Amino acid sequence: MEDSRSLKEKQELKRRFPSKRHGTEEKSRMEDQVELAAIAISLNVRLRPSDMPVYMQEHALRCTRQLLDSAPKPQPSLTHLARAIKKEFDSVYGPAWQCVIGTSFGSFVTHSPGGFLYFSIDSFSILLFKTEPSSEQQGWWSKFRP
Repeated sequence: MEDSRSLKEKQELKRRFPSKRHGTEEKSRMEDQVELAAIAISLNVRLRPSDMPVYMQEHALRCTRQLLDSAPKPQPSLTHLARAIKKEFDSVYGPAWQCVIGTSFGSFVTHSPGGFLYFSIDSFSILLFKTEPSSEQQGWWSKFRP
């Protein structure tokens, strides 16, 4: 996995200094998408629906590829893989990330804006999303405390 400090610095720089390549934000977004597609091809990844900034998608793809490549063969533990991806995203982008990995599953999830990615790598599908509990949900247990 990449150094989380450098990823945090990259995230902060992107927030402070939005890209203005070629004078238009739309063109830079398109260039980012083309670059992400090239990365996906090089990592043997099939991108699916996403509501996540490109740099976070790239982080997820590279992290997953590295974890899969270092996992025991022939069948890596999907639970360990999901836990590692979740912990990586929790540590770099804040808590409340969820990760589901498998060869066949259905889902219907609520996610935070900018916090959803679904992709396939090798024979596995990965669903990575961030949840944010509402203030109502955060304190539900306090009703039952003495």
